[in-house]
Amino acid sequence: MVIKEVHWSKMEASVILPILKKKLAFLSGGKDRRSGLILTIPLCLEQTNMDELSVTLDYLLSIPSEKCKARGFTVIVDGRKSQWNVVKTVVVMLQNVVPAEVSLVCVVKPDEFWDKKVTHFCFWKEKDRLGFEVILVSANKLTRYIEPCQLTEDFGGSLTYDHMDWLNKRLVFEKFTKESTSLLDELALINNGSDKGNQQEKERSVDLNFLPSVDPEMVLQTGHELLSELQQRRFNGSDGGVSWSPMDDELLAQPQVMKLLDSLREQYTRYQEVCRQRSKRTQLEEIQQKVMQVVNWLEGPGSEQLRAQWGIGDSIRASQALQQKHEEIESQHSEWFAVYVELNQQIAALLNAGDEEDLVELKSLQQQLSDVCYRQASQLEFRQNLLQAALEFHGVAQDLSQQLDGLLGMLCVDVAPADGASIQQTLKLLEEKLKSVDVGLQGLREKGQGLLDQISNQASWAYGKDVTIENKENVDHIQGVMEDMQLRKQRCEDMVDVRRLKMLQMVQLFKCEEDAAQAVEWLSELLDALLKTHIRLGDDAQETKVLLEKHRKFVDVAQSTYDYGRQLLQATVVLCQSLRCTSRSSGDTLPRLNRVWKQFTIASEERVHRLEMAIAFHSNAEKILQDCPEEPEAINDEEQFDEIEAVGKSLLDRLTVPVVYPDGTEQYFGSPSDMASTAEHIRDRMKLVNLKRQQLRHPEMVTTES
Repeated sequence: MVIKEVHWSKMEASVILPILKKKLAFLSGGKDRRSGLILTIPLCLEQTNMDELSVTLDYLLSIPSEKCKARGFTVIVDGRKSQWNVVKTVVVMLQNVVPAEVSLVCVVKPDEFWDKKVTHFCFWKEKDRLGFEVILVSANKLTRYIEPCQLTEDFGGSLTYDHMDWLNKRLVFEKFTKESTSLLDELALINNGSDKGNQQEKERSVDLNFLPSVDPEMVLQTGHELLSELQQRRFNGSDGGVSWSPMDDELLAQPQVMKLLDSLREQYTRYQEVCRQRSKRTQLEEIQQKVMQVVNWLEGPGSEQLRAQWGIGDSIRASQALQQKHEEIESQHSEWFAVYVELNQQIAALLNAGDEEDLVELKSLQQQLSDVCYRQASQLEFRQNLLQAALEFHGVAQDLSQQLDGLLGMLCVDVAPADGASIQQTLKLLEEKLKSVDVGLQGLREKGQGLLDQISNQASWAYGKDVTIENKENVDHIQGVMEDMQLRKQRCEDMVDVRRLKMLQMVQLFKCEEDAAQAVEWLSELLDALLKTHIRLGDDAQETKVLLEKHRKFVDVAQSTYDYGRQLLQATVVLCQSLRCTSRSSGDTLPRLNRVWKQFTIASEERVHRLEMAIAFHSNAEKILQDCPEEPEAINDEEQFDEIEAVGKSLLDRLTVPVVYPDGTEQYFGSPSDMASTAEHIRDRMKLVNLKRQQLRHPEMVTTES
C-alpha cells in the first residue's frame, strides 16, 4: 500500500545544493530548555547573500514537523566575524521568514565592538514589533540560555555537528523518499492490473511494460542502509562518536523510511509472485522443448563423434592433433552442457515452487537430462584423460630418445682430454647422463603402464551396449616404444662400461705422469737443498761423523724418490700400450729424472768425499792435540804431522773446486762466505797442529816462554 502520510518539503536539497553547501544556516540537532530546536546562522567576514540565506531558512524550517515547530525555535546568530548592519539585517529578516516559529534570538557579539552602535538600536524595545525576543550575548555566556551539551563546539559546547555529512545523508533520504514513492505507485499499478486481468494473463509471459522504472532491489538496499544509519545515529549520537546528532521523531526521517520500506517489501513481494506465476507456465513448455533438443543431440551426433575417435597417436604431434580434434568436440558439447546447466537451474526453480501438477513431469525431465549429460561428460573426460596420458607418454619417450642420442654422441667421440681433472669431469658427466637415462626409462615404463591400464579399462561408449574397440594397435605401439627404448639403453650401457674403463685408465695414466713429474721436482729440490744447505764439515771428528750419517739418510730419501719416479714412468709405458697412445713422459720426464738423479749422485759423492776427508783430518789432529803421554812416539812422528798437513791442504783445495756435471755445468756448495768460514776453521786447526809440532821439536822454548 502506498504511504499517503509522507511529509514532503516544498523544495529539494538537490535543487539548492550549492547554496546549502555554503552552510549559511543549519539545524545542529541541539535543543533549548523548552525542547525547541536550535537554528544557527554563522555569519562570516564576507557579505552574506540574503536571498540565499532566505532560501536556506525556508528549506531548513520545512523539515521539522508541525508539532516540533509549535515549540518554537531558538536562533543563534553568530556575529563575531560580521558587521553590525549585517547582523541587524538578518534579525529583521527572521521577522519575515519565520516570525511565528522564533521564540528567542541570541546574537553572539564580539568581545570589543558594537558597543556604541548597539545603543542606537535596542532589540528589546523592538520585541513587540519583531515578534520575538532578541538578546546580545558573548559566546562564553551563551550557556545561560542553552545547555552546553546542546551547543556545538563553536560556542564552547560538546555537541558534534558535521554539515557536509548531514547534507549528504539528507540527499540520500530525499532521493530514497522520491524513488520509493514513485516505485510504490508503479508496483501497485502492476499488481492491481494483474489481479483484475488474471485470466487473460495466464497465456502470456511478463512483458517489458510490466517492469518498474527502477530496480526495487536497489531501492530496498538504499532504504535499509539509510535506516541502519539513522538507527545507529539515534543510539550513538549522544556519545560523540557520530558526526551528526539526529533530531529523533521531530525530523520524521526514521519513521518515514520504515513505513516506506514496509510498503515496498509488501508490494515487491506481490510483484515477484505475479512475475513468478506468469513465467513459470511458459518456462515449463520451453524447458520440455530444450530438454529434448539436448538429449537428441547428445545421443545422436555427439555420441557418433566420440565413437569415431579411438586412436592415441604414435608421436607427440599426432597426440596433439587428436587432442585438438577432441577439444573441438568438447567445444561443441560445452554449448549443450551450458544449456543443460541452465535447464537444470530452471527445473530446480520450478520444483521449489511446489506445484503438484508439474512435479512428476519436471522430475522426469530432470532425471533424463542429468543421466544423458553425465554419461556423455564422463566419456569426454575419459577420452581427454586418455589423450593426455598418451601425450605425456610420447613426451617422455621423446625426451628419453634425445637423452640416448646425446649419450651415444658422447660415446662415439674419441676422448682426448688434456689432464686427469677433465677426464674426471667427463666421466662424471657420462655417469650423470646414464643415470638420467635410467630415470627417464623408469618414467617411461610408469607412463606406459598407466596408459595401458587406461586402455584396458576403457568403457563402452554406447549407452548400455558392448562395443568392441580396436585397441590392439595402441597397445602394440606402447609396448614397442618401451622395448625399443630398453634395447637402446642397454647398448649405451655396454658402451659406457667400455668408455668408463678407458677413461679410468687415462685418469691413472695422467696421475702417473703427474706423480712422476712431481718426483722430478722433489729430486730437484733435494739436489738444491744438498748444494745450498749441506755445506758444513763439522768442528770435530764426532760432529763430522754425525753429518756423514745424516747425509747417507738424505741420500736414501733421494734414492727412494728416484725409484718411485722410475716405477711411475714404467707404469705409464704399460698404460700407454693398453690405451694405444703415446706418453709424454717417455720423451720428457724420464730424461729429466735421469739427469737430475745423475747430478744428485755426483754432488752426493762429492759431499761424501769431503766429509770423509774432514773426518780423517779432525781425527788425526785431535790425536796430536790431545796430551797423550802413553804414546809419545806417535806424537813425535814427523810423518804424522806431514800427513795431517797434507790432508788439510787437500781439503782446502777441494772446497774451492766446483761440482762438475756431465753436461759441463758447474755448481758450488753453498755461498763463497760459507766456504770461507769452513776453510778458516780448517786453517785454525792446522795452525794448532803446527804449534804442537813446534812445541815437540823445541821443548825449551815452551819452558822459556813459561
